[in-house]
Amino acid sequence: MSAPMTPTAQPASAWAPLRIAAFRGLWLAVLASNVGTWMQTVGAQWLLVDQPNAPTLVSLVQTASLLPVLLLALPAGALADTFDRRRLLIAVQCFLAAVGVLLTALTAAHRMPPALLLTLTFGLGVGQALTLPAWQAVIPELVPRAQLVSASALGSISVNLARSVGPAVAGLLVARAGVAVVFAVNAVSFAIFALALLRWRPDRPETEPVPERFTAALRAGGRYVRHSPVVRRILLRAALFVVPGSALWALLPLVASRRLGLGAGGYGVLLGALGVGAVAGALVLPRVRRVLSSNRLLLLAGLLYAGVLLVLALVPEPVVAVAALVPAGLAWMTVLSSVNAAMQLFLPGWVRARGLSVYQMVFAGGQALGAVAWGGLGEVTGLVVALTAAAVVMAVGAFSVLLWPLRETRGVDRDPAIYWPEPNLALEPQPRGGPVLVTVSYTVHPERQAEFVEAMRVVGRSRRRTGAMRWGLFRAGERTHGFVEVYQVPSWEEHLRQHGGRLTGADRAVEERARALADGDVRVNHLLPADPD
Repeated sequence: MSAPMTPTAQPASAWAPLRIAAFRGLWLAVLASNVGTWMQTVGAQWLLVDQPNAPTLVSLVQTASLLPVLLLALPAGALADTFDRRRLLIAVQCFLAAVGVLLTALTAAHRMPPALLLTLTFGLGVGQALTLPAWQAVIPELVPRAQLVSASALGSISVNLARSVGPAVAGLLVARAGVAVVFAVNAVSFAIFALALLRWRPDRPETEPVPERFTAALRAGGRYVRHSPVVRRILLRAALFVVPGSALWALLPLVASRRLGLGAGGYGVLLGALGVGAVAGALVLPRVRRVLSSNRLLLLAGLLYAGVLLVLALVPEPVVAVAALVPAGLAWMTVLSSVNAAMQLFLPGWVRARGLSVYQMVFAGGQALGAVAWGGLGEVTGLVVALTAAAVVMAVGAFSVLLWPLRETRGVDRDPAIYWPEPNLALEPQPRGGPVLVTVSYTVHPERQAEFVEAMRVVGRSRRRTGAMRWGLFRAGERTHGFVEVYQVPSWEEHLRQHGGRLTGADRAVEERARALADGDVRVNHLLPADPD
C-alpha cells in the first residue's frame, strides 16, 4: 500500500453527480447557504467599519467564524457518526436560521453592539462547524464511489462561486437596503437547506445500530486517525498545500490595494478570477485524471500555484494578476477536491464524519495559522518577500509528493465485513464493563515465523483502528512454535462493535493473510474484569 496512485481508468463526468436528483437538490441548497454565509461576513464587517478599533473588530469577524471549526470539528464529527446525520443537519440549520433571524431583528432595531455581533457570529460558526463533517459524510450516501471526485469538485465550485458572488451581492444590498436585509437573506439560506434535507428520504437499514456513547466515539475517532497511515498521509498532503496556499487569500486584499492600486471593485474582480479558475478546474479535472496519477496532479498543481504567487510578487500589473489568478483557482480546487475525495473514499462509514472532521481541522487550522504567519511576515518584510517565501514553501511542498505520495487505495475493500464468530462465553459481561483483554493463540512453523510477525504488524494497526487501546504480539515461552496476540479494548460494548461492523474487507484480507501462515486453528480468549464494579 505504499505505491504511488495511478490514473483512474474511467473518471466520472464533472457534472455527473448533478444528474442524481437528491444530490442536485442538496448541492443547490448548500450553494445558497454558502452564498448567504459570505454575505453575512461582509454585512458583519460593514457594521463594524465605523467603530473605534475597527481594524481589530473587523478581523475578529473571521476569527469568530473560523474558531469554532478548530474547537469543535472532532466533537462535531463524533455527533455526526453517533446520530442520524440527516436529522442532525436539519436541527443545526434550524438553529442557524434562528440565530440569523435574531441578528436581523436586532440589527433592524439598531441594537447590535460589537460584542453581541461577534458573539452571534461565533454562534453561526458553531453551527457551521457542526454542519461541515455531517454534510461531507452524507455525500457518499448520495453518489456512487466512482463519482466522489466529481462530487468533491462540485463542492469546491460551490465554495468558490459563493466567495465570488456573496460579497458582491452583499455590497449591493448594503448600499440599497441595509445590513439587516443581508442578515435576513442569510437566515433564509439556512431555511432553504433545511427544507432540502426534509425532502431527502435516504434508504435506511431495517435495524439501526445502537449509537455509540459520545466520549467513546471521540476516543475511537482519534484512535482511527492515529493508527491509519493512509489517513495521516492524506492529512499531510492537505497541510503541505494549505499552509503556503493560505498566503494568497491572506495577502490578496493588500496586493489589490497596495501593489495593484485597485479599490473594492477591483478586489472583487480578483476574487472572481479565482472563482472562474475553480469552475474551470472542475470541468477539466476528470479529463486530466485520465492521463495523470493523483500524485503527479498534486505535484503539477502545487508548482502552478507557486508560480502564481511569484507572478503576484514580481509583476504589479492588474491584467496580469487577473490572468494569473485563474490557474490559481484551478490549482486550489484540484488539490483540495482530490485530497477530500481521497478521504471520503477511504474512510469506512462508521468513522467517516470523525475522519472528515479531522480533515476540516487541518484545513481550517492550516489556513488560520498560515494567514497569521504570512501576514506577519508581510508586515515585517513587505508583500514581495512574503509572497516569494510562500511560493518557495509551496514548491518544496509540491516536490515532497515524491517522498510522501498519497497511498494507493484503488481496489482496497472499504465495505463493512462481519466475519468474526460470536463470542461463546460462560459469563455475561456488562456492556460498559471493562477493560476487556482479548488473547489469540497461534502456532507457526519456524520457516514462516518472520513473515508471520511482519503480517501481524498490519493486523495490529487494524485492531488499534477499530477499537484496541493497546496491542502486542508475544512468543509463548512454554511452546516452541507458539505466538500470542494480546489486545485491550475499553469495554465489552466496544469489542462487540469490532464484531458488528467496524471491520472492512481490507481488515479481513490482512487478517486472513496472517492466519494463513499459522498452523491449525487459532484459539481466542476474552478476559473480563474480575471486579464487575
